[in-house]
Amino acid sequence: MYITTKDGVKLYVEEAGQGTPILFIHEFGGNYDAWEPQMRRFARRHRCITYAARGYKPSGIPTDIKQYSQRIAVEDALSVLDALGIEKAHIVGLSMGGFAAAHFGLIAPERALSLTIAGTGYGAEKEFEEYFRGVSLSVAENFEQKGAKEFSKIYGLGASRVQFQNKDPRGWAEFSERLSNHDDLGAALTMRGVQARRPSLYDLEAEFAAMAVPTLVMTGDEDDHCIQTSVYLKKTIPACGLAILPKTGHTLNLEEPELFNQLLAEFLAQVEAGAWDRRDPRADPGQVMRTT
Repeated sequence: MYITTKDGVKLYVEEAGQGTPILFIHEFGGNYDAWEPQMRRFARRHRCITYAARGYKPSGIPTDIKQYSQRIAVEDALSVLDALGIEKAHIVGLSMGGFAAAHFGLIAPERALSLTIAGTGYGAEKEFEEYFRGVSLSVAENFEQKGAKEFSKIYGLGASRVQFQNKDPRGWAEFSERLSNHDDLGAALTMRGVQARRPSLYDLEAEFAAMAVPTLVMTGDEDDHCIQTSVYLKKTIPACGLAILPKTGHTLNLEEPELFNQLLAEFLAQVEAGAWDRRDPRADPGQVMRTT
């Protein structure tokens, strides 16, 4: 089906199953169908929704960069929920989608049953902030000049993607094919409007510290530019857990689908049972051993 955002962009949406809703938000290198292992697993117990972000076929491809931003990405997620008549949902995002999930918790916490922030951190590290912006603009230029068919051969073999290729060549080939079908203009504008202009998560520390939404952060231990940001989110968000997947890169939900699903399922079950609480204040991070 298609829904329409408040600024008139058509978004392609798929859903399956019944129960408590889960909204899956995809990464830059993926699309709505990159969540297939999760849609199949969680639709047995939940109403699962996935959608193609603006700039990704078959959704609309706005040509004005002003129609792409981190804020708009969250507003699009809200538009999907509104169009489906969903008041609250578990929000699950990977990478670019993980940033959207994190910002969803700041912008519309009343609409989130929980947040899963996976593979999230690129550009957040303050020492790499300007470098990331420059690289993002370079990636945008490559999508425009070389096109997704050619540039995907380079982008898909990044330092945190080769783990997927080594473990699961067939799965990585599907990921690479999906990447090669990106719309050239849509990918470039997404890089320029969303990735290159989003604020560092470290600049939002006070907001995250005040956010009460139950949160699970997941990262791969070979996704180097997400590890420290994941630890920061764990330490900052009051009701946050951290899962680090061993020998794993960036494409968590596809590279390790069974483990990803297991961790997500346990998290959702604890949230729905009311058992995912804020950190016990007795767990003082400054204490090494108790002596009195």
